Amino acid sequence: MSRKYKTSYKRILLKLSGESLSGENESGIDVNILTYLTEEIKKVYELGIDIGVVIGGGNIYRGLSAQQQGIDNVTGDYMGMLATIINSLALQNSLEKSGIPTRLLSAIDMNKIAEPFIRRRAMRHFEKKRIVIFGAGTGNPYFTTDTAGVLRALEICADVILKGTRVNGVYDSDPEKNKNARMYRKLTFKEALEKNLKVMDMTAFALCRENNLPIIVFNMNKRNNLRNIMLGENIGTIIKN
Repeated sequence: MSRKYKTSYKRILLKLSGESLSGENESGIDVNILTYLTEEIKKVYELGIDIGVVIGGGNIYRGLSAQQQGIDNVTGDYMGMLATIINSLALQNSLEKSGIPTRLLSAIDMNKIAEPFIRRRAMRHFEKKRIVIFGAGTGNPYFTTDTAGVLRALEICADVILKGTRVNGVYDSDPEKNKNARMYRKLTFKEALEKNLKVMDMTAFALCRENNLPIIVFNMNKRNNLRNIMLGENIGTIIKN
């Protein structure tokens, strides 16, 4: 695929929350949201950029909810990993219906529906211009999908990890509760730690910091935001050394 535009990145890891797939519903998958995400990802794919995707499972099942129901932490986390596979399959189906080749790689062996995660295999899929979706988190309990996203980003040598949210970036307080919250355009990892900003969970954040992997937090619900970031526009908050 030829590059018609000069882009800021050649390979990205897009991290989406499971809750983003539920739209206005309390849980489950909203087909309209799925279609919207597919359209936004396709715009970036058509720029010739390699795309890896990690999706959470919170719209279907959350480990925290499991504890409240009397399910032990490890079992609840594994249930959450399976929820990410459901979301990954839904996105894969939607992308392929739009004509984009994809592969779903799972950290937990389930050969009937996904390939096992093997780094060399993932890299080969990028060479063949496929979008690679990484499911089942890290395959281990006690690790979030934020950590899975950063881990996969490092393994595939992504230039940046993009965390799609429903707010415009990182703020000094919750913008959904405080209308006077101030958004940061740029932060260093050190500043984010000192200000106690909740960018990602600490394990994921530490991995980014130690490996100098930039994070961009942006509003995924605004049309063309993802594409415009690829084209060099200053959108969201970037955190880097």
